[in-house]
Amino acid sequence: MSCDDQIRWDKRHGDSAKAEQPASFLREVIESDSWAIPRGRALDIACGKGSNALFLAERGFEVVAIDISPVALREGQQQAEESSLTITWQQADLESIALPEESFDVVINFKYLQRSLIPQLIAAVKRGGFFIFETLLIDQQTMGHPSNPDYLLRHNELLHVCRDLRVLFYREGKLGEGSDLSFRAGILAQKSC
Repeated sequence: MSCDDQIRWDKRHGDSAKAEQPASFLREVIESDSWAIPRGRALDIACGKGSNALFLAERGFEVVAIDISPVALREGQQQAEESSLTITWQQADLESIALPEESFDVVINFKYLQRSLIPQLIAAVKRGGFFIFETLLIDQQTMGHPSNPDYLLRHNELLHVCRDLRVLFYREGKLGEGSDLSFRAGILAQKSC
């Protein structure tokens, strides 16, 4: 990303309302008794205004939230302070970031696809930790936006990039309702001990 990308994201976040609701896929996997994900240190990459980071912090996770937009991070930090939640907010260009290996119990990535970053995200997960990822599929082009295949997963691509992890839950297809309806793929995977 560049300075232009930061300006574009600052404008988008500045023009939008408060943070959205946390991702339904994240709520589903964190609140499920099926996986009993223990509370620990979590990384939320491309966090935007922090709806997912706030959700995790409310449930006892120690969260590090990273985004390129200081506008979005300030709003997320304000919401965290209003809710008496402690989150570490970091501004970074994700195209040049170096994440520490095996440092997080949970790493999440929602609505953002930077293929070159995925190996680093997986490497940042501690042994026995969890990787939760969801973003749009190539079929989303039929709904109009986005249409650039660079920002859309190919069918089964997410399964392929997580082939060295234990896949606990996977879904792919047209999901959601109303304004949340989109083609996407989501995975919950665990790094072996």
